[in-house]
Amino acid sequence: MTTRPKEVGADRPVISLRDLCKEYGVSDLAVHALRGVNLEVERGDYLAVLGASGSGKTTFMNIIGCLDVPTSGRYLLDGIDVSFLDESQLALVRRRKIGFVFQSFNLIPRMTALANVELPLAYAGVRNKQRRQRALAALALVGLADRSNHMPNQVSGGEQQRLAIARALVTSPTLVLADEPTGNLDTAASADLLAVLDRLSAAGRTIVMITHEHDIAAHAKRQIHMVDGRITEDNRIVGLADPPPLLASSMVAS
Repeated sequence: MTTRPKEVGADRPVISLRDLCKEYGVSDLAVHALRGVNLEVERGDYLAVLGASGSGKTTFMNIIGCLDVPTSGRYLLDGIDVSFLDESQLALVRRRKIGFVFQSFNLIPRMTALANVELPLAYAGVRNKQRRQRALAALALVGLADRSNHMPNQVSGGEQQRLAIARALVTSPTLVLADEPTGNLDTAASADLLAVLDRLSAAGRTIVMITHEHDIAAHAKRQIHMVDGRITEDNRIVGLADPPPLLASSMVAS
């Protein structure tokens, strides 16, 4: 039987990292991917993680996304200590707490846009009527209400990525984790996607975006820079104009 991870504290940051380290290999051959990372991300923050190849940002993302565990240190996600959970417990946390947006859209080609967005709710055992209502609301949030019956290959790359965002949002996750979300998009589609993320941030969503592009990171409220497995800069961006709010929705406000 799977034991539920223990939650601690009521008023807490979404992400709390304490002296987080990750090593691959042993002894003299060990690769130190993360070296004593400390970080807190408050609810409603929009964080961009910048770093060159080999900086540790991919390892950082895998641990933040509960796809891997640290070698040492602590990671609390919304008050849950996930530092050393087993795979079944990590899967439970991922399903309940995190909405993923990857560079590759990871859509199922033989399913409609609506069915793709419904899928996480189906895995969670949500009933058909409620599942469809929430999926349609998520599609409307990203401007794809009129694409619900289209197959993924019948919409543009930018629309596919917005569809992936709708799928990430439909479970009302605590954290939206985006890994190079504009990597496969042209300039116009990237701008459309970033406008969606900006509006989600304005609506109170907590977003962590991994990127190597400074113009993409400029949309975030906060930027951290990683070098050799360490955070070398942590900057709060001031003076950003708030975008127009998204349409009112209990899913966004949750």
